[in-house]
Amino acid sequence: MQRKRYAPGRTGSTARTAVVLTSVIGLGLGLGLTGCSAGPTTDDLAVDAKAGPVSPVAPPGRYRTLFEPCGAVPQATLKDLLPGAAALPDAERGKAYRGVAAVTYDTDRRVGCTWKADSPETSHRLALDIERVVSYDPAVSDDSRAQEVYLRKQLAAGIPVPPTTPPTPTGTATGTASGTATPPPANKPSTPSTPGAKGTTGTPSATAPTGKTPTAPASGAPSGGTPSTTPTPASTGLEPRVLEGLGEIAYLDDALSTVGASGHQRVVSVVFRTSNVIVTVSYREQTTGSAAAPDSQELQERARNLARKLAERLEE
Repeated sequence: MQRKRYAPGRTGSTARTAVVLTSVIGLGLGLGLTGCSAGPTTDDLAVDAKAGPVSPVAPPGRYRTLFEPCGAVPQATLKDLLPGAAALPDAERGKAYRGVAAVTYDTDRRVGCTWKADSPETSHRLALDIERVVSYDPAVSDDSRAQEVYLRKQLAAGIPVPPTTPPTPTGTATGTASGTATPPPANKPSTPSTPGAKGTTGTPSATAPTGKTPTAPASGAPSGGTPSTTPTPASTGLEPRVLEGLGEIAYLDDALSTVGASGHQRVVSVVFRTSNVIVTVSYREQTTGSAAAPDSQELQERARNLARKLAERLEE
């Protein structure tokens, strides 16, 4: 077998080719790695800009927990609210003052307690409900959600919500937006308004066929001239109403009903909101036989005094 002739320089050329290929591959890898570690492209920045600003998260409510309700009412207050308990034996009286806690599944969200004491002619029942409202919408605060829950309670009780007073505009009624009154046009005498004439504003006054001006019907009477026979009840100040100076917003409801043949029942409810907590105090008195109907003023004063104590407890 004939051996191949050695060619000088061929091995060197092959080595140089390998070095060049290695350099090219290394340069390509370097460019690839540089491209992977580069910053965001213009398209990426455009997509991020379209996303818009991050919406702010509404603040949480003031309260995260609730106090124990059955121990929140002092015993001296319970003696006034449950007068029939004083005649009970010691064991039963102590049980009446301790109350019965409401069954709830989360004591940080809702708690309650009830007390009851009976006598031969009257029975009294006190119920306390405390709810902590939590909003699961990040754009709605706990206080705003609690206000919605409170307003639903007030409307369900038939107590209208006072309208929000709009801001008083600056300037007179005929003024411009800046508050400066607009003077009448110059060199134009004012034309007296003629009823029924074109170009005048307002409603023309009607004239009776006999030349006498008709008078408006009395308040409460229908337009046909027949006077109303339903008298307007006089206000006593004890009607269901909005309360001032209790929590951030509050109302009182008072309802009297009959029980059985001659019994009466009056239920007074005081509801108020402080931040994201809504407190409901329900006080009921029921009479039997010939006993008089429960006094509205007395029950309202007792329920309001307890509501004020609970509002002070929330401020501690």
